[in-house]
Amino acid sequence: MPQSHRIEHDFLGEKQIDNHLYYGVQTARALENFHITGIPISKEPLLIKAFAYVKQAAAKANHALGVLDARVAGAISHACDRLIAGELLDQFPTDMIQGGAGTSVNMNVNEVIANLALEFLGHPKGDYQYVHPNNHVNFSQSTNDAYPTALRLALYWKIGVYAEALEALAGAFAAKGVAFKNVLKMGRTQLQDAVPMSLGDEFTGFALTLREDVVRLRDAQGAMQESNLGATAIGTGINAPEGYAALCTQYLGELSGVPMTLSANLIEATSDTGAFVQVSGVLKRSALKLSKICNDLRLLSSGPRAGLHEINLPPLQPGSSIMPGKVNPVVPEVVNQTAFYVIGADVTVSFAAEAGQLQLNVMEPVIAFSLFTSLGYMTSACGTLRTRCVEGITANEAECRRMVMNSVALVTALAPLLGYETTAAIAKEALATGKSVHSIVVEEQKLLTQAKWDELYSFENLIRPRFINS
Repeated sequence: MPQSHRIEHDFLGEKQIDNHLYYGVQTARALENFHITGIPISKEPLLIKAFAYVKQAAAKANHALGVLDARVAGAISHACDRLIAGELLDQFPTDMIQGGAGTSVNMNVNEVIANLALEFLGHPKGDYQYVHPNNHVNFSQSTNDAYPTALRLALYWKIGVYAEALEALAGAFAAKGVAFKNVLKMGRTQLQDAVPMSLGDEFTGFALTLREDVVRLRDAQGAMQESNLGATAIGTGINAPEGYAALCTQYLGELSGVPMTLSANLIEATSDTGAFVQVSGVLKRSALKLSKICNDLRLLSSGPRAGLHEINLPPLQPGSSIMPGKVNPVVPEVVNQTAFYVIGADVTVSFAAEAGQLQLNVMEPVIAFSLFTSLGYMTSACGTLRTRCVEGITANEAECRRMVMNSVALVTALAPLLGYETTAAIAKEALATGKSVHSIVVEEQKLLTQAKWDELYSFENLIRPRFINS
């Protein structure tokens, strides 16, 4: 009868490992030591996939340089292919946040690949004389170059997913910009009436400001293509054969399909986390913009009878357990809250980047956790906002126009014709008496003819004003 467990050891001693598990002793120690988030690295499958590409590129480079047996390199590559295909995610239970600069994650990957390779070669799990997690899978590497390289590659993909979601959301706003192009509304500054505009222009503005951040995201994504692979411990390349760093980086790009470049200075690259700070900053920027837009949507839809009520958001669920008929702007609200999380995560990344001493930043796991969660949450938020809110927004065109034509702010367009002092007096009278600007200017004081009023306050001139002073 086959044994249900095996005995593995490291320099701290022996440990019993259930035989169905592909991870080994160092992963088991990490499970004992790190109970922080309760979120295992398996929840970020792109990170596991990226790690597999790193290990596969390393095995290929080591074999090409004559320091790794072809049979072992082939078995490691086969194991990596299985991880790249998304298999065995349950074998990666290490907590996303842990001490050791990511060593537990790296060893979790090394152990799973080693045992998969052993199985492929016909050996039992844990028989590391044939394929060893450190001696073979981690050959010419350390956590300090393998972990950040895998992190960068995974972030490259994840940033791309978010950029696509943000672009799709911008497209939904742009479509509403076209749909609402003939809806006249009052523009506001400091929450006070300002000058008329088109509701379509407002939504087009939302689209454009989001598309600015798609460009910034692509810039930040490009920064993920530079790696310190081959730096090993601190950037000196110790224990790696001559030419390994360049060759491994080349193979990583070929295997992953993401062109990677080797940093010009591996010592600097091993201690620097500036690219992660850049990603986090762009994420914060887009989160702030998106939250501001959601604030606007909540204001524009407020009421329905005692608020602005310029637009209608799709009614998704009852809004109160006590007030019948109340419907809340729940999707903009949840996007606001997501943005608040991302803003806070940016502070975490900032502190973690600053806290790296000397030749290594040991805080990269919390940087990774913050960036992965922020990108994931923002991607989901964009999709939810687009499909559950923006695509279903309708305009209250008659209400928008009524507010424009009743607003004292109409006097602004009279200033070039009548002068600031006169128009200010008209505004004061309109506010005091409740009369319309039209009745004061055209009917009572006869300061303008009806024809001139119609020219000045035509729809086109209200949303694309020409300078008229005579």
